[in-house]
Amino acid sequence: MRPSSIKFLLAAVLTLVSALPAVAQIAMPPTGATPFKDTSMLKPPAGAKVAVVEFEDLECGACAHAFPIVRGALDYYKIPLVHHDFIIPSHIWSREAAITARYLQDKVSPKVAEDFRRDVFTNQTNIVSKDDLQKFTLSWFQKQGQPMPFVLDPAGLFRQEVASDCTLGERLGVLHTPTILVVTAHQWIEVTDITQLNAAIERAQSQAEAAAPAPAARSNVRKTTTPAQ
Repeated sequence: MRPSSIKFLLAAVLTLVSALPAVAQIAMPPTGATPFKDTSMLKPPAGAKVAVVEFEDLECGACAHAFPIVRGALDYYKIPLVHHDFIIPSHIWSREAAITARYLQDKVSPKVAEDFRRDVFTNQTNIVSKDDLQKFTLSWFQKQGQPMPFVLDPAGLFRQEVASDCTLGERLGVLHTPTILVVTAHQWIEVTDITQLNAAIERAQSQAEAAAPAPAARSNVRKTTTPAQ
């Protein structure tokens, strides 16, 4: 083969490699994997090696089922959650519920917001309209001893936060809720069966440990200093 042909072939290979995604898609199990688009946001928070990224809708029955499983795994493995709201267009009240959760997260505490989400999921089958949600929310605030503002979001700040999450999900290519991924700095795993979540986390932790640079070897040679003459 001529040198010019070899150079051309190498250039073509490099172009092909550079066009590939930075990380390959892995799904556990492989069936039902989502054809994601822009996966650049799939990274753990600063300081974390592994995290769970979740897109959920408070009116989604599958999300209600996954909620305690995901939180149990987070507690067991001591890893963070990167949570996003992703509103299914046909759902009647989930956007308003998400806005309330954002209000509680920003104005009260993340834990109280998490409690609200949990209780919405627990009572999901009893909430069939926006009026039902309003009654549930008012009762929930009273039981928690939290004052409920007459208008939760007068400036539309929390509505915009929810909308931004939805836009992020669209950029990723989310097609359903819940969409759950286990992410490291270099790879991500879509959990297409919630029963595979723990296995996915353990796999990601092993990969993160394997990718970590080995600690520098200590020298056994002692430094000596020569007294000044």
